[in-house]
Amino acid sequence: MPPSSDAPSRPLTALVTGASSGIGRATVLDLAGRGARLVLVARGREALETTAVEARAAGAEDVLVCPADVVDADALRRTVDSALDRFGRLDVVVHSAQTMAYGRIEDVPRAAFEAVVDTSLHGTANLARTVLPVFRRQRAGHLIVVSSLLASVTAPLMGTYAVAKWGQLGLVRTLQQEVRDAPGVHVSAVAPGGVNTPIYYQGATWAGSTGRPPPPVYSPERVARAVLARLDRPRRLVQSGVANPVVIAGFRLLPAVYDALVGPLFRVFALAGDDAAPTEGNVFASRPERNAKDGRWRGF
Repeated sequence: MPPSSDAPSRPLTALVTGASSGIGRATVLDLAGRGARLVLVARGREALETTAVEARAAGAEDVLVCPADVVDADALRRTVDSALDRFGRLDVVVHSAQTMAYGRIEDVPRAAFEAVVDTSLHGTANLARTVLPVFRRQRAGHLIVVSSLLASVTAPLMGTYAVAKWGQLGLVRTLQQEVRDAPGVHVSAVAPGGVNTPIYYQGATWAGSTGRPPPPVYSPERVARAVLARLDRPRRLVQSGVANPVVIAGFRLLPAVYDALVGPLFRVFALAGDDAAPTEGNVFASRPERNAKDGRWRGF
């Protein structure tokens, strides 16, 4: 987002959804190190308060904690109103909230399927409806959506998440077209591959196993840097992972080969093999005991 004329005299004001865990939490801490004023959004207050303590210690000028579910449009509106009352403006909104469910489409219960898709698709739409009018009034602002490699390819047992992310990316591309009449307003997307965050074992599963990030595994800090690099260089979609373009090329150019290989490779490299019983994970409610910036793996 090009800085406004008074940008050097004031700190950046940023709202981050999914701020209590994973990429969202890493993004909060990166912004805090820049002295930003922060609005932290996620479903559970407990983990948000912990993140707020970390953000203040990292250098955030001010932190506002706003528990809210992105599926709840009214709660998002109240959150943005609170942010504007406190800070007067919003410069950037990073949308990182997401849930995940493993299992064949026929095995994932309808309610869980719809909840995962709602968080990604309707959550993004709710946020856009709330913040883009603010950006238009300001004549400046940047919405950055954390997408996924699975917004561009599919994989068995990940159909729920892929549907959610394909829909989200279609929405993002439409938003990008619709803000072309507002030169100071930007919408960008960043698509990570495997990232060392808790989402893989926080999520629901009906696959007989929890998940794990497929290699190469990146740190959440690395993805956060890719997200915030968009502030100076807005982009329609940035792939954050060296393997992403190779996987996408295989999906598009060699579909028969891709389809033959993706199932066996997914079971080897993207499932934990831990004989997990069916669980709803954090799809329907926050599970603060599992929230953290990092997962169980090593990222670089």
